[in-house]
Amino acid sequence: MATIGVFQSVTLDGVMQGPGRPDEDTRGGFTAGGWGQGYQDEVSMQFAAEGMAGRGALLFGHRTYDDVLGYWTSAPQPNPFTDVLTGSPKYVVSRSAGSELVYPNSTLVAGEGTTTVAALREQVDGALTILGSGELVRSLHAAGLIDQYILQIYPIVLGSGTRLFADGARVDLTLERSLTTTTGVIIAQYAVAR
Repeated sequence: MATIGVFQSVTLDGVMQGPGRPDEDTRGGFTAGGWGQGYQDEVSMQFAAEGMAGRGALLFGHRTYDDVLGYWTSAPQPNPFTDVLTGSPKYVVSRSAGSELVYPNSTLVAGEGTTTVAALREQVDGALTILGSGELVRSLHAAGLIDQYILQIYPIVLGSGTRLFADGARVDLTLERSLTTTTGVIIAQYAVAR
């Protein structure tokens, strides 16, 4: 059985929308995209390299899959992310069985997210890591399907934007590891208490 982990960048007030670029996610009139730029340092890059060396499978919502793979496969080479993203097995959750997946090593998981991911979790071994995909994370969180969160918490308060967690039931987390970067980002790894 697979474990499901989330790797997410969030602001101090929990916003996860559009950390990478101004045009990444403008839904709802969001204009603060790119808020995570300028915070990378040796500590965060070393942590990312450790995570990429683990080489589990990736789990995406369809919109995030298209955006992340589209960006990194057209980014200047070499970079530390393209080979990992294209080479890793990818499971893409979509409500539509007709969704087209254009990047290598991609498997469509069609249907209602919590049902299809629960079945996928039973079928595969190892780690499934969700990058971005806020709607998917919130639905799996509410269904109790997330095992771990790795949050990069940026020292920014935006005051608007889509937040990682919606209203819902209490979930206790156990801190397993934490690091602080030279730019003030806290990287916190939590296990979901069962």
